[in-house]
Amino acid sequence: MTPGPDPARRGLDAQVLAWMREPEWGEDEARFEALALELFAFQWERCPPYRKFCERRGVSPATVARWQEILAVPTGAFKELELRSFPAQHALHVFRTSGTSTSVRGALHLDTLELYQASLLPSFARHLLPDLPPGGRAPILVLAPSVQEAPDSSLSHMFGVLLRELGSPGSGCFLREGELRTDDLLAALERSVSRSGPLVLCGTAFAFVFLLDELERRGLSLALPPGARILETGGFKGRAREIGQQAFYSRIEARLGVPAARIVNQYGMTELGSQFHDSVLRRPGEPRRKLGPPWTRVKILDPESGRSLPEPSRVGQIVVIDLANTGSVLALQTADLGRRLGDGFEVLGREPGAEARGCSVAADELLAGTGA
Repeated sequence: MTPGPDPARRGLDAQVLAWMREPEWGEDEARFEALALELFAFQWERCPPYRKFCERRGVSPATVARWQEILAVPTGAFKELELRSFPAQHALHVFRTSGTSTSVRGALHLDTLELYQASLLPSFARHLLPDLPPGGRAPILVLAPSVQEAPDSSLSHMFGVLLRELGSPGSGCFLREGELRTDDLLAALERSVSRSGPLVLCGTAFAFVFLLDELERRGLSLALPPGARILETGGFKGRAREIGQQAFYSRIEARLGVPAARIVNQYGMTELGSQFHDSVLRRPGEPRRKLGPPWTRVKILDPESGRSLPEPSRVGQIVVIDLANTGSVLALQTADLGRRLGDGFEVLGREPGAEARGCSVAADELLAGTGA
């Protein structure tokens, strides 16, 4: 049994966990900045590869006065280095990236899963189940492998936590042993038709594509109940084929009866402890954009200069600062492009030349049998 976080970090973890467990969300810039600076100083001291990365750029706790100045690590570095802020013998679990177009997989080493799970549940509840009463449960049907089949997948772990904490009887995973169990899924969906409450159908974008293909092959169109909503993640680019978001959502509405206003895209990655979600269920009628929990921040950087882009319309690299990443590094530079939109942001795709990655590529390969 591993000892968990060392005493020097337990105080930081406790402060972040307390924020995550508050019943009401509120933006608190002073609180975020204080925790971010304290966590950066801790990680600069305890994660040697990160400290060397910062030192080469003249960045240290003595030079950083604002959270915006914290140096972000490219997500690709997780393929080359063990970016952990704790001793190797304290490792409890490792999440690995999946479906990349290269042979090397990134790895996130964790000495606790408590922050990951504490960040996940309130974010999911607010963005997918805003109409669920406190303590309530809902059918959650998952188009992804279970955590038992994919123990190093952060996505499968996420779904496992959601099923355990929020799923009602009949919930479960319907991608088993590399096969989408369509008949079992259709039976579960049919049982939900008479329900008046929420129903959540979750999966990667390309797992949904394979479901839609199978429904079309069978000549079936379902009319899911008004309380149905969909969580899709992983992007729209797979190795075998590509699909645009508008066309994808149109197919979902035609075959499952769920309109685009009830389809939520989740933006996350193995290297992050928190997720971002489309605003459509939490703030209906407003422009679709990604919203995150108050213990995260997003910067949009100019790819040429590396400076923040103040103009909302400008497209740049997405950088995420996530206080849930206490055991690794809190600031990550993604290979995704986006721009600000109101109090959120939108994701516009991968940088030119960036490798294909993510759970949709993995699902595409798994279901299509194309191999790695």
